[in-house]
Amino acid sequence: MRKLKRFGSPIYTFFPTEVEGFDSLGELALNMRWSWNHAADEVWAQLDPELWDLTHNPWVVLQTVSRDRLQQMLNDSVFRRKVDDLVEIKRHEAEVPAWFQQRHPRNTLTSVAYFSMEFMLSEALPIYSGGLGNVAGDQLKAASDLGVPVVGVGLLYQQGYFRQVIDRYGAQQALFPYNDPGQLPVMPVREANGEWLRLEIVLPGYSLWLRAWQVQVGRVKLYLLDSNDAANFPAYRGVTSELYGGGPEQRLRQEMVLGIGGWRLLEALGIKPDVCHLNEGHAAFAVLERARSFMEETGQPLEAALAVTRAGNLFTTHTPVAAGFDRFDPQLIEHYLGDYARNRLDIPPRDLLALGRLNPDDPMEYFNMAYLAVRGSGAVNGVSRLHGKVSRSIFQVLFPHWPEIEVPVGHVTNGVHMPSWDSAEADALWTEYCGKERWLGMTETLEGKIRCVPDGKLWQLRADARKSLVGYVRERLSKQLAASGGAPEEIGSAQHILDANTLTLGFARRFATYKRPNLLLYDPERLLHILSDPQRPVQLIIAGKAHPADQAGQAMIQEWMRFIRRPEACRHVVFLSDYDMLMTERLVQGVDVWINTPRRPWEACGTSGMKVLVNGGLNLSELDGWWAAAYTSDVGWALGDGKEHGSDPVWDAAEAEALYALLEQEVVPEFYNRDRNGIPAAWVARIRESMSRLTTYFSSNRTVRQYTDQYYIPAAVAYRKRAADKGEVGAQVVAWRHALERGWDNLRFGEATITNKGDQHIVEVQVYLNGLDPDAVLVELYAEGVNGGNPVRKEMTRGQKLVGAENGYLFGAQVPATRPATDYTARVIPHRTGIAVPLEAASILWQR
Repeated sequence: MRKLKRFGSPIYTFFPTEVEGFDSLGELALNMRWSWNHAADEVWAQLDPELWDLTHNPWVVLQTVSRDRLQQMLNDSVFRRKVDDLVEIKRHEAEVPAWFQQRHPRNTLTSVAYFSMEFMLSEALPIYSGGLGNVAGDQLKAASDLGVPVVGVGLLYQQGYFRQVIDRYGAQQALFPYNDPGQLPVMPVREANGEWLRLEIVLPGYSLWLRAWQVQVGRVKLYLLDSNDAANFPAYRGVTSELYGGGPEQRLRQEMVLGIGGWRLLEALGIKPDVCHLNEGHAAFAVLERARSFMEETGQPLEAALAVTRAGNLFTTHTPVAAGFDRFDPQLIEHYLGDYARNRLDIPPRDLLALGRLNPDDPMEYFNMAYLAVRGSGAVNGVSRLHGKVSRSIFQVLFPHWPEIEVPVGHVTNGVHMPSWDSAEADALWTEYCGKERWLGMTETLEGKIRCVPDGKLWQLRADARKSLVGYVRERLSKQLAASGGAPEEIGSAQHILDANTLTLGFARRFATYKRPNLLLYDPERLLHILSDPQRPVQLIIAGKAHPADQAGQAMIQEWMRFIRRPEACRHVVFLSDYDMLMTERLVQGVDVWINTPRRPWEACGTSGMKVLVNGGLNLSELDGWWAAAYTSDVGWALGDGKEHGSDPVWDAAEAEALYALLEQEVVPEFYNRDRNGIPAAWVARIRESMSRLTTYFSSNRTVRQYTDQYYIPAAVAYRKRAADKGEVGAQVVAWRHALERGWDNLRFGEATITNKGDQHIVEVQVYLNGLDPDAVLVELYAEGVNGGNPVRKEMTRGQKLVGAENGYLFGAQVPATRPATDYTARVIPHRTGIAVPLEAASILWQR
């Protein structure tokens, strides 16, 4: 591995490195461990309290404060001791064996490369939009906590996702402030001689030069690429300008940078991952570049290289509808990747296009990034149990004639990084009962411990959290109104809005039609009646952005703003603009109930509601994504019947009615039904069940442990086996697959007989294998599962050879007679040790 210079090779030269102790402060500020471990907060607040409060960015504080102030504080023995202790603790924690090292002491998993289009780590690094980045950032943090050897790969956007302003007319305005790298907690990746590590991707007409940056996330490193290099053609400098901005051509170039450039960056750093984890299909070009690198190392052709490397690739899909995958015009693919195919992969462009098509012979079919990811991976998973089922339906087209339940898509339900989302008060409560290191290893014992918290403490936690949120909303709304030209009396009233004793509902997410952010507004008068009840009032805090190109989403924001401006509503409802990570933290810590109303099954998982769990908040949500698996009647409330209804307006009306009824008949009464001590006993019991049963399971701690045990380690083992002897096993797999393809069309069934013997059906079937090796296939009896359960698969035993047949055999099996014999059907499927069927070999023949 190349030796890279550490802190001390800055972008600019004004750092006061001559001030003794500055390096220690820099080491703390450049490790984003501070985004979830707040031990150093008082250090930054002492240096510049106002700037720290505004930015929560230690790196900005450290660069902005004067040399005199730095020298003064570092000369203070108490301050200096605090800094030195924090550095020592940080270094010690990085060296102590964590969960992974303790659980797998002899495991040789060297590295997992985690590719994602966005990472949400902190508002100090605004390179995220929403859910996908939330998952990526929280999983990097959990990997750091657990010691899992993950390295992140992403893009450093000059502007990132847009910032939102609500103007005086209630309309969304999109702003794109520049992300000055010098103000972000990132550092250039430099080689030992000081040269900035830059990479080249050849694009039509000009080369694209990429600069590399490093982010330290606890034990984990995140590497980011950006195209704003002075050597670039002007149009190419903006490739990494905006997240999810521009048209298809811009998106394609970004995904080439992420996948191809990202893998080349790892190579330049001397990092050779065993596992490549694609967080959504945006990164699928990494599949090709990893295979190309293996071709270069071993001399194997692309097909064999893919057979080797795919064993070490994992594709996680977050998309609940087929139309959500990135697809590109074949002419665009050929324009940008034609030479790459010919000169680097040694294949014609049509073969590259075939990897992303359902029908490789259709020259008009668009190139689907998800298809490339599936074909280039050894495992595929969705992000909730329901989403796994939805994804099997979506990808069934790639596995014709296979039952949907056997389409090779599993699931790992997302979780959130609880230390990043808990309030200081919640952290203190969990620490008291579960210990400070509760999220650093196994969490299964925490349920029993947190159950021991008395009712009074749980309710005090909620009261304090609600009070803090009300204070935050008043301050934030006052500034928001002043910035948009609000009247003085409006700004003044905002400083007294909301009540710390009132039931507080939160609804904050992207404003898109499928999320139905206006379901609560279906009957404005009824909503107003619920909110303004003088005996049992309710208040609602709303936030969210609509994509600048989504006119329908922006119209829904305006509808809310019109409602809020009604005199009878403005005291009960608040819309906070520019929904970001800092605001999310405050909302999930303070609201009593988090509301989520998507159309099932279009919320692949959803993580916003998971964040309230650790803080004692409750969920009222559609039975979709994670809530479909988490919900029971004693932890929260549910909308829907667990079925899909599309965008049926009649069903929307019915669910709006159900939502109002839930609030009126269950949620509001339970919150206000107090005992003699002022505690709502039933509500607190629900909090206890939610905190104890759901918090640990829906944490990224569990998610990363599950990925490690179920996917990363098996993938690393499989990859190493195939990569041995310069990919010889991969070449054998290709030869086996070709032989299978040649002989499959000649395969056929003969006669079948069924007899009964006691409580068993005895099934025998003739199979004519013709040119196929008998060991290359399995003959099975198959029956569909009962009541949605798992199917029955019974391997049939190869018996006598059929008289006169060149390669025909009698196969037999016994199955219980508890089901009719007609439920069972014989089939032939490919078989080879170490092969993922049907992911790598999708042929199948059914007995007719």
